[in-house]
Amino acid sequence: MGTDDSDDPAENPGPSEDEVTAQAELSSASQPESSRQASSSHVTNGDSQPDEGADSEGPSQSIEDMLLEFDDQEGLIRDRELLDPNYVVEEDRIVGRDEQLQEVTKMLRVALGDNRPPNLFLYGPSGTGKSLITKAVCHNISRICESRDIRFGTVEVNCQDLDTLGIAVYELVQQAADAAGVPVEVPKHGVATKEKWDELYRIVNEHFDSVVFVLDELDMLVGRRDKQEPAFSRLLYQLSRAGANDELDAYISVVAISNDTKMMESVGSRAVSSFTPEDVHFDDYDANQLQAILRRRQDAFHDDVVDDDVIPLAAAFAAQTHGDARKAIDLMRVAGELAEREGDNRVSEKHVRTAQEKVEKNRVLEVVRGISTQKKLCLYATAAVASQTDGGSARSTTGYRVYQYLTDAIDTDQYHQETYVNKMKELTTYSLVDFERRSHGPSSGMFLEFQFGESPGTILETLREDSRIEAISEEEVTSVVKAQIRNQT
Repeated sequence: MGTDDSDDPAENPGPSEDEVTAQAELSSASQPESSRQASSSHVTNGDSQPDEGADSEGPSQSIEDMLLEFDDQEGLIRDRELLDPNYVVEEDRIVGRDEQLQEVTKMLRVALGDNRPPNLFLYGPSGTGKSLITKAVCHNISRICESRDIRFGTVEVNCQDLDTLGIAVYELVQQAADAAGVPVEVPKHGVATKEKWDELYRIVNEHFDSVVFVLDELDMLVGRRDKQEPAFSRLLYQLSRAGANDELDAYISVVAISNDTKMMESVGSRAVSSFTPEDVHFDDYDANQLQAILRRRQDAFHDDVVDDDVIPLAAAFAAQTHGDARKAIDLMRVAGELAEREGDNRVSEKHVRTAQEKVEKNRVLEVVRGISTQKKLCLYATAAVASQTDGGSARSTTGYRVYQYLTDAIDTDQYHQETYVNKMKELTTYSLVDFERRSHGPSSGMFLEFQFGESPGTILETLREDSRIEAISEEEVTSVVKAQIRNQT
């Protein structure tokens, strides 16, 4: 960019006092307001005293100063990776799963001899170590195979957010390509699913001797509702038949992971006969096991900054909701971050209790944001009933009558009772609710009783963030619920 002669200070005489004043005013006017406020703290009034109002509106620190001040603090957390529930920890940190770890290891270890491992079906509640153990075993197999010049790969996908079979196959292609370090040669959209399968087979055949496909939360891959067979069944059939049809030269094994113990009942007969997995059951962690898990990760914090009652309390909270280790670890992380944010020098019980409220609400938010308005109404009605009962449970018959009131209140379509029950059953896959079939004598008939994994109050509070539900009077809903509960006895 060109310059004129005035840019050269040697040939440009110094400005006059009036010019300095004018330039200062012009410069101040062109600055952002926040910059003018920051610089005004150096201005004095005519009596050479600081102007009391000069910095009353500006921040006491700049953003950069605040960032650098935090960066200079030692903090309470030393290794944040250890507080990530999905982080693959060392073997000595895996607690309470000796039997399952041994079973998975024994069955997958045949890959070390360049042989095909069996297919596996790992099932049990969320946060009970299914994914953790699979990742840990595959990581060790990969390391040993590399030393033996065996090209072993793990292709892992989480099926929770995959809508169709085609999208799921493309995700497998993408993960296989990433593991092989090669590009994908088919587009995500605009081609037949068969072309995606062919691309997957090409990548596996060219770059691997043995592959384990890990399909996490497989039961969530339902696919199009007009298909008689769910997408996860077709995926299992295609993968397990690929080797037999000479489409794959490499040995492949499929590890299906699900929270739904009855998932295999929905798998088609063809897929069942070709998949034929070895089952490995994962049960809930108890409070003692959760404490042991957290103690194995306590070195994520600096020495002597975690109060003695923090780990037992976090474990107790997690034990209340299906013994979920992910929740226990997440509670520790959030509690530590809250303590750091508040400038405290220790993590205490109060931080765990605040973290519990925050984690619970965040988890519910994550679920309910993605469900339809009708499912929200079903869930709101059932939680409203549970919030008014001693045991925190709700009969399906009572919940449906409250659901009818809600749909009338906002003038929307109303499901039949059978559909309402099915929608509530679908919500069990998110671990928000569970149910049991009950009868209170010949006169009352059969009904489902829903129990909540989270506080019904938290679910109600979260659902009311939906503007249509917020428009319904809480007091009127409570009155309707109480009336229906009285009528059920």
